[in-house]
Amino acid sequence: MPTTKTDRLDIKLSDDVVRVRQLTRALAVEVGLSLVDQTKIVTASSELARNTLDYGGGGAVALEIVEQGGRRGLRLTFEDKGPGIADIEQALKDGYSSGKGMGLGLGGAKRLCNEFFIESKPGEGTKVMIARWK
Repeated sequence: MPTTKTDRLDIKLSDDVVRVRQLTRALAVEVGLSLVDQTKIVTASSELARNTLDYGGGGAVALEIVEQGGRRGLRLTFEDKGPGIADIEQALKDGYSSGKGMGLGLGGAKRLCNEFFIESKPGEGTKVMIARWK
């Protein structure tokens, strides 16, 4: 899948979550996503950036404009070296939270995107990839 543009942001402070949202919106506009699709990917990116900071102890996100089969999309890959997720299936269930949140972040992000992939190993960290296509 060809990538036409890539950006990377570190997520170490609350202000970085805002920067992730802003860059996600700018790239979603560049891709040509509808306002509804822009809102979906921005909301998902905000949730995942916040999780990266709060539960992963910080990390980074790669933001890519991608093309496949004549269509364009935006793919974001969040990575941290935090404690990881012991039970991914449980973590995706609405209402489950390992912290003080409402337990809607991961499952909500998954529902807001066309593609969702998560990989996590306890003690090694977590990687979450989302994509939204035009």
